[in-house]
Amino acid sequence: MGMYVNPGNAGFKRISGPNYIDKTMLIELMNKRIETEQNLVCVSRPRRFGKSYAVQMLTAYYDCSCDSHVLFDKRRIAETDSYEEKINQYNVINLDITGFISLAERDGISLREIPGMIADAIKEEVLALDSELPTDKDLEKILTAYVSKDGNKPFIFIIDEWDAMIREAKDDPEAQKRYLKLLRGWFKNNSFTPKVVAAAYMTGILPIKKDGSQSAISDFDEFSMIKPLEFGEYVGFTKTEVKEICEKNNADFDMMKKWYDGYSFKNVGSVYNPNSVMKAIRNEDFDSYWTETSAAEGLLEYISKDYNGMTKTIAELIGGIDVKVSTTGFANDLTTFRGKDDVLTLMIHLGYLAYDSVNGTVRIPNEEIKKEFSKAVKQVNHKATLERLKESEQLFLDTINCNEEAVAAQIEKIHREETAPLHYNKEDSLRSVIKLAFYSYRDHYVQFEELASGEGYVDIAYIPHHDSDWPALVIELKWNHDVEGAIDQILKKKYTDTIKNFGTRIILVGISYEKDASDSSKKHTCRILEYTPE
Repeated sequence: MGMYVNPGNAGFKRISGPNYIDKTMLIELMNKRIETEQNLVCVSRPRRFGKSYAVQMLTAYYDCSCDSHVLFDKRRIAETDSYEEKINQYNVINLDITGFISLAERDGISLREIPGMIADAIKEEVLALDSELPTDKDLEKILTAYVSKDGNKPFIFIIDEWDAMIREAKDDPEAQKRYLKLLRGWFKNNSFTPKVVAAAYMTGILPIKKDGSQSAISDFDEFSMIKPLEFGEYVGFTKTEVKEICEKNNADFDMMKKWYDGYSFKNVGSVYNPNSVMKAIRNEDFDSYWTETSAAEGLLEYISKDYNGMTKTIAELIGGIDVKVSTTGFANDLTTFRGKDDVLTLMIHLGYLAYDSVNGTVRIPNEEIKKEFSKAVKQVNHKATLERLKESEQLFLDTINCNEEAVAAQIEKIHREETAPLHYNKEDSLRSVIKLAFYSYRDHYVQFEELASGEGYVDIAYIPHHDSDWPALVIELKWNHDVEGAIDQILKKKYTDTIKNFGTRIILVGISYEKDASDSSKKHTCRILEYTPE
């Protein structure tokens, strides 16, 4: 066994204990592709979404230098027809590109030399397998000579963090060019690829970098956060899997959903961040476990970009509003931005935004990521954003202190500024007004929409964090109603029933305006009542 060539199954053995969530049917997807025209696969997903787990699993299953039956016989993959046919039947080249970058940084080597380092490392280990191979040839010729011998199996390339060079060498086009040339030599070479490569599985954060309008390695089938297709089930934990985890560990599934759900794919449904779910279980605490990385640490930089409409878009996202986006044309790197759509597309791939492929919109997926946005926006150098943040924080204070005139004035201001005349009286628009106005809530609250309570659904409710002494808020915005009517509706339909279970005081906020009044006289009125649960 080597470090890069046939490394064995120890990596998967370490992670496949009693708490392992069975994702082995990913192997079946790959088994169907091996030695076909669709044998090159690139799966991109955010940091901490289980990419390395998949790499270790695939390596253990295919590596011909070990016997992995004990690790897979009781897994779902063992029930398939291809299980015995493929298990431990291939040579494997397993690469973690970040490891080579770390070695280069340690030894003071330029990123431009990393492709050569990778080729030399593989070459050395393949030559160790067969002393009769020509030592003076390049890697591709050595691999070709090896698989040409009777009894030698072709290679499955399994590459983790394939895009690390694109990210780390974002300001060094020559380093990127050399790296992509290395990959093209393996996977876009008619005299090499069909003979040597049984399959390739690459995973990273970004899709394959585009060279002009085309992918730099065009023969790969790509599955991303925008279009995961049949690989969607393996991006993260599914709803069923998270429910089982919560039941097994006596954890609150509803809170787990609120904090870590929010990504959704066709034919899969909800997808959760695996790393965060398991840390919440281990720590018995729902919080943000988002890990800063070289690719993700730039949230502040991205939301600060001075593109037309960017400030307003970030405010809408933070307010909980879905925003239209065009994902076409993104260059799949960290530097080539034509406008805000490219920035939003990058944030989809980084996991900061969830993409709705049906409606072509993005949103902040869950409380964990909302918390990251909340931290970043306080440092952003946008005058308009900082002003909105200040206004929102003041609105909370005015609401809690029952300053009805100030609350009405601020809601009216947001309603006028952010709602097109055509949609001024629509229910979704009214809800958006509330979310935009109260968008700094994450310091003290969790926001709930359509919260089932009493005899109906609360449009917007703000429930304080467990360590906050702020009151809960129930807010209703109506038109053509006496302002007392909004409060009466909250009380009559018992909207406070669920909220009072949190053991906190509750403030009811009713806001009303005249639907058919002229633009100059659509004055909002407010009534605030502190409610004491029985």
